[in-house]
Amino acid sequence: MAGAKGKSSSGAGDPARTLELLWRDGSAAPAGRRGPRQGLTVDAVVDAALALADAGGLDALTMRAVAQHLGVTPMTLYTYVPGKAELLDLMLDAVFLRMDRPRFRPEGSWRDHVTAVADANRALHLSHPWLVELRIVRAPLGPGVMTKYEYELGAFEGLGLDDVARDSALTYVLGFVQSGARAELDARAVERESAMSDGEWWDAHEPLLARALDESRFPLASRVGEAAAIAYDGLYDAEHAYRFGLERVLDGLAVLGGI
Repeated sequence: MAGAKGKSSSGAGDPARTLELLWRDGSAAPAGRRGPRQGLTVDAVVDAALALADAGGLDALTMRAVAQHLGVTPMTLYTYVPGKAELLDLMLDAVFLRMDRPRFRPEGSWRDHVTAVADANRALHLSHPWLVELRIVRAPLGPGVMTKYEYELGAFEGLGLDDVARDSALTYVLGFVQSGARAELDARAVERESAMSDGEWWDAHEPLLARALDESRFPLASRVGEAAAIAYDGLYDAEHAYRFGLERVLDGLAVLGGI
């Protein structure tokens, strides 16, 4: 994955300045700035950073690259956002605020609602692959983070969990989604870099693999592996892994809620 050179973390910037920017008037230019570029706002800076990160990962995101994308000097950019750490928090909050939040249907069950939350977060990670590169431990308490948290906690209504268990259940679901998204993005990267699908790779290497998969030595692995490879048309099926895993997560939550 891009970003292997070094991990970036949320919450690493100046907390006071970050909170001020998170709860800003998005149309406002920085106060006291001399000769602000016409039309440039913090929102425009965030949008430029998102475009760079979506295209090239966090390794492609530098303040200089954002400035070049906007057609300004790096010094100009620093009058809008003090540094990359604060910019990452703004980006994270922005994608959280803009993400899809399907309305919970009154007739829907908690399983339906938690599934909707999981699906929306999976789509978010696949649309913004850099999210799996970012260590989100001290999430910025901006409007995006708070809106997302408020909405997603509501998915567990009817499960009978106390407040702490509800928070833990949400963390568990989101952790599963992030892990699956990372595996899916890794699989996409391998396919892209090798210029072969799993099925094509398997067909190309079948004679060699046949020698390694000795049925007499590994009868169970050979039988199960062959069945899975046929079902997945390759070594891995991201959609199956996600749907199968999510159902098991929901089953576990049902036990927790005594349902």
